[in-house]
Amino acid sequence: MSPTNAMLAAGPTPTAASRRRAPEGLKGLIVADTAIGSVQGDEGFYHYRGHNAAELAPLSPFERIVELLLDIDDPGPFLARQRATVEAPFVRAVADGFGNDPMPLGPLVAGLWAAVDTTPTVDLDPQGRRNAALTAIAISPVLLAGTARLLNGLDPIVGDPGRGHAADYLRVATGVEPTTEAVRAVETYLNLTAEHGFNASTFTARVITSTGASVPAALGGAIGALSGPLHGGAPSRVLDMINAIGDPERAGDWARRHLDAGGKLMGFGHAVYRHHDPRSETLRRTAESFTDPGARDLVERAVDIEQRLLSVLAERRSGRRFVTNVEYYAAIVLHLAGLPQDLFTATFVVSRVVGWAAHILEQASDNKIMRPSAHYVGQGAQSAG
Repeated sequence: MSPTNAMLAAGPTPTAASRRRAPEGLKGLIVADTAIGSVQGDEGFYHYRGHNAAELAPLSPFERIVELLLDIDDPGPFLARQRATVEAPFVRAVADGFGNDPMPLGPLVAGLWAAVDTTPTVDLDPQGRRNAALTAIAISPVLLAGTARLLNGLDPIVGDPGRGHAADYLRVATGVEPTTEAVRAVETYLNLTAEHGFNASTFTARVITSTGASVPAALGGAIGALSGPLHGGAPSRVLDMINAIGDPERAGDWARRHLDAGGKLMGFGHAVYRHHDPRSETLRRTAESFTDPGARDLVERAVDIEQRLLSVLAERRSGRRFVTNVEYYAAIVLHLAGLPQDLFTATFVVSRVVGWAAHILEQASDNKIMRPSAHYVGQGAQSAG
């Protein structure tokens, strides 16, 4: 065996650094400092720059959340102007080549690359990076809604600079004048989910930014991470589950059969929260605020089903506490606000692009490339001879 192959077979000489092993899935590992916010799972609390996010969400306009997370003054006029620049021919152009993907995230990535400054962040000054980030936040809802409409045989709708971000998103997504009740509900959802620590997509955005890549490059990676059903793709599946159960009396038997078949109960469990998810609690109250009798019936059924499913999980997974996560009542709120299911994950993107942008700006402001190591456990290299 050659010296090189012998070294490969034996593995590297252990050092203090190589012996330090991160926990599985990097769970709980601190990889950076941040001033943007924090998730305190044991306490069921999270904040945006020290402000209780669950308390802010039902009371604040979306533009206030952008201002707080990006640490900039009055972004509303910039966002409104940029939304109105996304014209229907541009939406059609970026949608070409993506077939009938019911989740319009691919066209969004293409649109961001086409419309947002692609200069590497290392070559932009702070103002240039902020402008790129705000442009991405502004145009995302119009691109996502317009692409979804095209997939359903409808024409895209141009943004209206005279409206707030949440109201305009609902209008361009549904094609109808949204009610005040629906706008407030969607705005609460957007505010609640704009930022949530170093989750998979946010970490992805920071890793890509650490290479000096552009704002749209980092956002494209984050969108790819969010598209997974274990991260951002679950709200529509929650609604499917509730509809499949139907009568709450059937919930227990349905859940046991589903779990026996290897399925998961979507909308339950969280990687950080141990006792309760404050976002879920806020969205439950938001759902309960709808006054239409049909809405009240759905919410009451969802609450009943929730409790029965939690009982089954407690029965099956004794010793492990499950919480209802944000996606359970997100499904109800987005449905009651009039958004189609094929836009549920897209609506998450409309919100979370703010948190990604904040982390991109923070990473770029004091950057060091992220380059972890791996522990090789494969078969040793064989001698060529």
